[in-house]
Amino acid sequence: MYAINRILVAIKDTTARTTPALDRTAQLAHSLGAGVCLFHAIPEAIYLDATQLEGPALARLEEHARRAHTRRLEAMARRLRRRRIEVTTAVTFDYPTHEAVIRAAARYEASLIIVDSPRAAHTAPWLLHFTDWELLRNSSVPVLLVRNHKPYRRPQVLAAVDPGHAFAKPRDLNDEILRFADTLAKPLHGAVHAVYAFNPLPPPATRAADGSRAELRDTLRAAAQHAQAELEPRLSQLRIPRTRRHVLAGFPVDVIRYVADDVAADIVVMGAVARSGLKRLLIGNTAERMLDRLSCDVLIVKPRGFRNTVARAPRGPQVIAAPALPGY
Repeated sequence: MYAINRILVAIKDTTARTTPALDRTAQLAHSLGAGVCLFHAIPEAIYLDATQLEGPALARLEEHARRAHTRRLEAMARRLRRRRIEVTTAVTFDYPTHEAVIRAAARYEASLIIVDSPRAAHTAPWLLHFTDWELLRNSSVPVLLVRNHKPYRRPQVLAAVDPGHAFAKPRDLNDEILRFADTLAKPLHGAVHAVYAFNPLPPPATRAADGSRAELRDTLRAAAQHAQAELEPRLSQLRIPRTRRHVLAGFPVDVIRYVADDVAADIVVMGAVARSGLKRLLIGNTAERMLDRLSCDVLIVKPRGFRNTVARAPRGPQVIAAPALPGY
């Protein structure tokens, strides 16, 4: 199991009376014995005329906004404290939001980030949910995206693994995925499932053009047996029974969604590796393509040793100065 001692909850809207993320946090923090920090970043710009930049006006506006958000976060924190959960609150002027959350997680030494990310089907979700995508790509801390209001009751946790290391994913990523799945399931008295989507056929260049159906059937059977053998050592070590091992031929996006629906998964745990440039456009990212297809919560983890490139110091408020008008 992985030690989750501190949880950072990124609160997008402090005016909300409650959020699914807060409910999830209450369950997890209570079960794990973890402390919690409720965090809100203020990315909005402050508009001042040029004569106010050197005076106390900026400090007053900052303090007023910070106090208002802190007061609302404290109201949320009281709900958690009633369950004897140790809670702190933090508000800062910082931008962009995903970088602010990553910086806050580093300051708090968080081992898990929780954020609301309601499901919404879009033709191009990676354009419409920029903050969530960038948080997943850049955070070295695991991120739990909360998709609905359904509470955890003996949750089914589905670990999406890839022992074949498709697209050169780091070899330790599967261990991280399984370890975090186990960490979430055990305290909540849930169960861990593992899913592996494998390519059933060898590359076209190595296949016989006139292969018979029997040969194809034998090839499929051999591929399935090989996939099972790849999973066996680690899953046996975690005592995941064979009835909860789902090895299916097909594209990962389709297989993971099918198994998640079939087992009524509450959480899907997936690995993500940040990519850039043309390689990212060609290969894509299974984790990102899955998000708008799953109605359950999604936990994204990174391989050991992943380091984000986000600067540690907050940017502070965005101040936009307007020229002072004559006579004012």
